[in-house]
Amino acid sequence: MLGGMTSTAPRNPQATQLARFAGLIADETRAACLLALLDGRAWTASELARHAGVAASTLSEHLGKLVAGGLLAEERQGRHRYVRLADARVAQVVEELSAQVGAQPRARNLRESSAGSAMARGRTCYDHLAGRLGIVVTDAMTTRLLLSQDAGFALTDAGLAWFAAAGIGLDRKSRRPLVRACLDWTERRPHLAGVAGAALCRHALEAGWCVRIGTERAVRVTAEGERALRELLGIESSALR
Repeated sequence: MLGGMTSTAPRNPQATQLARFAGLIADETRAACLLALLDGRAWTASELARHAGVAASTLSEHLGKLVAGGLLAEERQGRHRYVRLADARVAQVVEELSAQVGAQPRARNLRESSAGSAMARGRTCYDHLAGRLGIVVTDAMTTRLLLSQDAGFALTDAGLAWFAAAGIGLDRKSRRPLVRACLDWTERRPHLAGVAGAALCRHALEAGWCVRIGTERAVRVTAEGERALRELLGIESSALR
């Protein structure tokens, strides 16, 4: 203290940025939008307003904050305004924060119960497979020594050869990690993400191994998918249902 005046510590810029980032998520409407956009697709503002249960004008204000904060990317086509998660980094933050929240609230009716069960059974997490399906695939790849979990996730030489043999291309030039562990919020265990996880999910949808169901992120393994996963990874059909 000098001359009766108290000194204050200088602000920490990193702490300030972290507080602002947390504030963007710390709103129920904005959190609902971020969770919905984990399906990896672009949504219109009106679709998100209906999903969040708020007026379009209210939703527009929230979207503006999320776009300005770098969490969402905006696209315009004619009169329509589309938004999507800015990148895989944002998706990772949202999914891992969800894993810390705890179990889903008790379903209020049969429809909510069925939707929750479908999401837990199999879903997309931004651009990779999650839920029990994601865990089963990750475990099968680990058991077959295609994926190592000894010190974080890493594809083995056998794993790289497996992707090539399955006709699943990997973008080795991407700035994203080839593989990474993503904590699954329903299974509380890590599933495969990164370039390899995204490539596998994309192939599963394009090849008809999985199809989207409902209006959220849930996916269902088809009969063709059951055959492919049994032949390629030794996964029994019972583990996918």
